[in-house]
Amino acid sequence: MIDLIRAAMARDPAARGVSGVLEIVFTYSGFHAILLHRATHLLWMLRVPFVPRALSQIARFFTGIEIHPGAEVGRGFFIDHGMGVVIGETTVVGDNVTLYQGVTLGGTGKETGKRHPTLGDNVVVGSGARVLGNITVGNDVRVGAGSVVVRDVPDHCTVVGVPGRIVRDRGKRVLDAPLAHDAIPDPFARQIESLEERLRRLEESLTDEHS
Repeated sequence: MIDLIRAAMARDPAARGVSGVLEIVFTYSGFHAILLHRATHLLWMLRVPFVPRALSQIARFFTGIEIHPGAEVGRGFFIDHGMGVVIGETTVVGDNVTLYQGVTLGGTGKETGKRHPTLGDNVVVGSGARVLGNITVGNDVRVGAGSVVVRDVPDHCTVVGVPGRIVRDRGKRVLDAPLAHDAIPDPFARQIESLEERLRRLEESLTDEHS
């Protein structure tokens, strides 16, 4: 419980001071959903029938967040404004992961066995993003809002677009601030800019030839 409060305080600028702690404990749906999941996951691991799923659905009703009791969630997990978040049964979430509203960590069909993603440590998944299938998202990865990720992502990468494309910046992390969604680069815009630059150079070359 303490790690969840610390995670919220560290990553949500709206949570400040003693009043912030009280707000987290009493008003944050993400905090409630994760806390309830820890109880349902324990029951799931003890192979208690029916009860874990029933409790998870009750948690979904009150929080708007659906976490299957079988999902494995690490420490310092933070769901910010979590309405519509869905986390599948065989999902594995590392430490200090942040999800925003509308995120789905789901499957791609009717596969059996491990069919949901594995997220490393310090991962941030933006609003409305979908991470689907038995894939691995590495440590320190940023997934842009609205992206659809269906392939493995190495450490220290940023993924944007549909389907998700990896964007690197000189081999270093593209983002250091977990909330800076506006700083996520657009690979399509970069391609268009590159084409425009090549076209400009070609026009200049043709002009020089005729002058």
